Amino acid sequence: MSQHSLQGRTADEVTWYRRRDFLRAAAHWTALGGLGLTLEPALAQSRSNVVLLHGDALLNGSPLRPDQTVQTGDTLSTGPNSMLIFVMGNSAFHIRQNTTTSVERGESLLSVSLLRILSGAVISVWSKGNNRRIVTPTLTAGIRGTGVYTEVFAQEDNRSYFCNCYGTVDVASGNDALVSQASYHQSFWAESSPKGGRTLTPAKAINHTDEELETLAALIHQRTAWQIAGRKGVKDGMGKMDSDSQPHPAAMLGK
Repeated sequence: MSQHSLQGRTADEVTWYRRRDFLRAAAHWTALGGLGLTLEPALAQSRSNVVLLHGDALLNGSPLRPDQTVQTGDTLSTGPNSMLIFVMGNSAFHIRQNTTTSVERGESLLSVSLLRILSGAVISVWSKGNNRRIVTPTLTAGIRGTGVYTEVFAQEDNRSYFCNCYGTVDVASGNDALVSQASYHQSFWAESSPKGGRTLTPAKAINHTDEELETLAALIHQRTAWQIAGRKGVKDGMGKMDSDSQPHPAAMLGK
């Protein structure tokens, strides 16, 4: 397993793709053709888009059932030792335990324009498109088509961690903004208060694995950048397949 460093997460949380219940659910999902990809919209809407629910989760304050459908406008909360994986349109989402998030409507009922993460962590893979954002208490990320990991550290005054695992993302926090282009995990802290005058600062790759991104990408018939390239890069948070002398983009802000 290509595990990054863990900070406040357990090894069990990042190996969910090995679980038997997930493997069965993913095989069933694939056999049915996924959701919104090969089905007519009316038929897709009649099917649940929940791939796996493990433990307890709330949908708009009520217990979520595996046969229900997550729709735009919904708020989701997972409890301790719980996880939720669902697909909406051409995007896939894994919500970790103790997470509260909401999804807002995009160009259609089957697309997300905004993923708002109030607490906890979400892994997400997005196909190419416009006008999609991830928002936390300290970060805004404009999604163009990518795989990302986002976590809010409530115990650190809602400081946010964001990794552009691959693709292009517009990243902003406070007065800082930049374009992140990554082929292999470019990571940031979005600070709750400036550090050295900056609210976007470089980070290491933490709390998520390559296999998690690969698994979510497969649910929407996608491949990660390293799968396409046939090789992996250096796990230093810099976002490159190979080490080079280029500084982290957050380190260049204000220079």
